Amino acid sequence: MQPIRLFAATGDAVIRIDSADGQRFELTPGLEGSGAQCVAVDPRDPQRVYVGTFDHGVWRSLDGGATWEDVTANIPHKRVLSIAVSPVDVVAGRSVVFAGTEPSRLYRSDDDGRSWSDSPRLPELPSAPTWSFPPRPWTHHVRWIAPHAHDRDLLFVGIELGGVMRSRDGGATWEDRKPGSQWDAHTVATHPVDPNRVYEAAGGGVAISLDAGDTWQPADAGKDRRYAWALAVDPADPDLWYVSATFGAREAHRNTGDSQALLYRSRGGGPWQALSGGLPQPLPYMPYALLVPFAQPGTLVVGFQNGSLAHSPDAGESFRMLDVQLPALLALSEARLA
Repeated sequence: MQPIRLFAATGDAVIRIDSADGQRFELTPGLEGSGAQCVAVDPRDPQRVYVGTFDHGVWRSLDGGATWEDVTANIPHKRVLSIAVSPVDVVAGRSVVFAGTEPSRLYRSDDDGRSWSDSPRLPELPSAPTWSFPPRPWTHHVRWIAPHAHDRDLLFVGIELGGVMRSRDGGATWEDRKPGSQWDAHTVATHPVDPNRVYEAAGGGVAISLDAGDTWQPADAGKDRRYAWALAVDPADPDLWYVSATFGAREAHRNTGDSQALLYRSRGGGPWQALSGGLPQPLPYMPYALLVPFAQPGTLVVGFQNGSLAHSPDAGESFRMLDVQLPALLALSEARLA
């Protein structure tokens, strides 16, 4: 395992995870008590980190997590459940940042979070009256934001529970969910090599688009579990991707060591294959985060609900547990070190 820096949102704090050799890890906590839900590191600047919190807005670090500043500014909704930094949309030398809230609104910042602009057309979509989050059925939220890896104007958001919505003008206007995609969207990804691929993991299964979101098709062959949560795609191979899945929301989110979850891998366009590689079968805790480091294709980092981490050096053939134990884990983001 090469040198790596990760940021983990634990539901309470943000923890920076550093390792120079993949064996010894240094943990640096921050934002304790913030209710950190999601985290995103600027792919162009590993010192620039954004965190969304449960009812405490957006926080930003410009020094790799050493210090933090509240940059919620003019975002009226302080429950921020998704955050993303565009790899290609740059304004005045700064990467554009997106924040998704509960209720489902999307905000954009072109100036390091000092100000945010709303995307007012998103909640005006025809399907919006049907959006609902089962544990809090009177509301819903932007669960995931996926800026396109090539087209600065192309943007996808996943509404929990509502579906995948697409904007082709940077969020000014939106297209509603399309047949073949899943409504209970959990994770959405685009690909740095193939500009036409879009991937979705959702409560009803997995879906893929081969034409940049014009059309979608289910992609569940080989899986006996349909409640999918985390998703990662190998940055060098658009046909190599991973999801975590179990039988339903009850199993996925109970923290009792009985998630009944599996890790799955699809490669070469083939059906899903359940991965073991030394991990328990089924997994006691749900993998809430999957990540393939950008400079380490063919590897995989798995973040479990209970705060443990596993690493595979060989695309899921084998795993070892890392010497890291966090209090809990909701999300992971990689700092791309030079």
